[in-house]
Formats: sequence, C-alpha cells, structure tokens
Amino acid sequence: MDNNKILVLTTENIPGKEYEIIGEVFGLTTQSKNVVKNIGAGFKNIIGGEIKAYTELLSDARDIAISRLRDNAEKMGADAVVMMRFDSDSISQDMETVAAYGTAVKFK
Repeated sequence: MDNNKILVLTTENIPGKEYEIIGEVFGLTTQSKNVVKNIGAGFKNIIGGEIKAYTELLSDARDIAISRLRDNAEKMGADAVVMMRFDSDSISQDMETVAAYGTAVKFK
C-alpha cells in the first residue's frame, strides 16, 4: 500500500465513516542544518527577519514525521490516523526533533 493513501486528520471524526481504534502511532525525526546554513542563520539573527534555513528545516522535518507516521499506521493495518498532532523540541542550537502522533483506525 502507498502510505500516502493513509488518511491523516487532525479531527476526531471522519465524516461518513465508521471505524474501530487500532492504537497510537508515531512518526519521529531529528534534523540538523548544515554548517553553511548555520552561518547564514547566524547573520540573519543579527539583522532580524525570517531565518529561512530554519523554516525549511522544520518543514522538511514535518513532512518526514508525517511520512513515518503513515508508515507506522500502514504496518498496523490502519486505513487512517485521526487526532494527529505535532510536537517539536530543540536538542541543540542546530538540531530539531519533530514528532507526529495520533490514533490509527480501521474502517468498518
């Protein structure tokens, strides 16, 4: 199964669908910027404004976390994930961990 077919929602209910709960699912990733982007981010920090290297890092990490969440749900035999949420934390100045988590469900 293509894991992109696993429906991921932030809501509890899926309109028009009945389902049974399988269990909790997670997708985790830790990402870091490369040295060149770190230097650029340091300069941007001095003058202000959006630090695009960090924005890109978090966006990529979010996409990876969702993909891994879907992989986890697929392995459990799920059709969808409801109540999906994100959590993130800095491990160090240039490393960020992103977790996507939710409840795997199987359609009746």
